[in-house]
Amino acid sequence: MADQPIAIHRAGRGWRFWAGLVLVPLAMAVLLSLGTWQVNRLTWKEGLLAAIEERSNAAAIDVSQVEARLAAGEEIDYRHATASGRFLNDKERHFLATFEGQSGFYIYTPLELADGRFLFVNRGFVPYDRKDAKTRPESLVEGPQTITGLARARLNEKPSSLVPDNNEGTNIFYWKDLTRMAASTGLPDDRVLPFFLDADATPVAGGLPKGGVTQIALPNSHLQYAITWYGLAFALAAVTVAGFFRRKTP
Repeated sequence: MADQPIAIHRAGRGWRFWAGLVLVPLAMAVLLSLGTWQVNRLTWKEGLLAAIEERSNAAAIDVSQVEARLAAGEEIDYRHATASGRFLNDKERHFLATFEGQSGFYIYTPLELADGRFLFVNRGFVPYDRKDAKTRPESLVEGPQTITGLARARLNEKPSSLVPDNNEGTNIFYWKDLTRMAASTGLPDDRVLPFFLDADATPVAGGLPKGGVTQIALPNSHLQYAITWYGLAFALAAVTVAGFFRRKTP
């Protein structure tokens, strides 16, 4: 009977040994795979940021060229572009936003181009209490205008189920639904260019809307994630080796 606890203990150690022999390599494979996946994501993100940097700093092209590149399958998001036409100030749409710590709206106004088509221009930010155009009459510029900024791709669906539905009745948009923006102004969808233009920070009369609101910075934490996963794999390997030698020690 005295030998029974020793036998049970040895059986338990044997079971843990064989379980570890199966689970440790599996866990190592998972951790190394996750680390490698993050390295690949890092390479992809750095390439994306470099492409955005190139497009946003390239010489501005006309929006007709942007449209042609989009039709050819090219990426047009953040493409430096310019457009000329006249604003339809009575059809501006309001996108709820914060800018420099202040709540308010981005003002999206259709720009009627020379060919009779329309481009929705994000003219920039106004504070919450300046939503009504009557509070900023100097912003309702008339006549021919030339706008330079960054082309922005349209969204095909709501970015998240947490985002509220757009309220067209109060003219408050929570996500940039170009189709509904156009429809709510009475503009035919087939006459609206399939992207937006974010105006740059060129000063405007009265200072509103304040342009240059485009945020290009994209989070890039993939290197830290890769180090974390590889570090966990290294720690697991160290613990496993230490446990193996401790088991061999009389």
